[in-house]
Amino acid sequence: PPIRGTRGRPLRKPKVIYADRGYDSDSHRRQLRERGIRPVISRRRTEHGSGLGKFRWVVERTHSWLHGFRRLRIRFERRSDIHEAFLKLACSLVCWNIFSRTEQPF
Repeated sequence: PPIRGTRGRPLRKPKVIYADRGYDSDSHRRQLRERGIRPVISRRRTEHGSGLGKFRWVVERTHSWLHGFRRLRIRFERRSDIHEAFLKLACSLVCWNIFSRTEQPF
């Protein structure tokens, strides 16, 4: 269900949280479970290969695409609304490039 708060699009609580070994503690897991969120956190001192890398790679890849835009890599704008506008424009261009590379079934 939506979380009550400020105006705008309602926030939703995530069902699952993926985290790396830096957040490995029983208190973190307990707090997430109390809120009804299933934690998927890698254990320290275990072998790699937990499978979290496939989710993390998507985020890091997207950040690297956005860093290709110089105005986002080095923030020149002091006003946050202008910076947000350039961020939305960059996201639109990234999506456009992805869609233009895929074949359309029409």
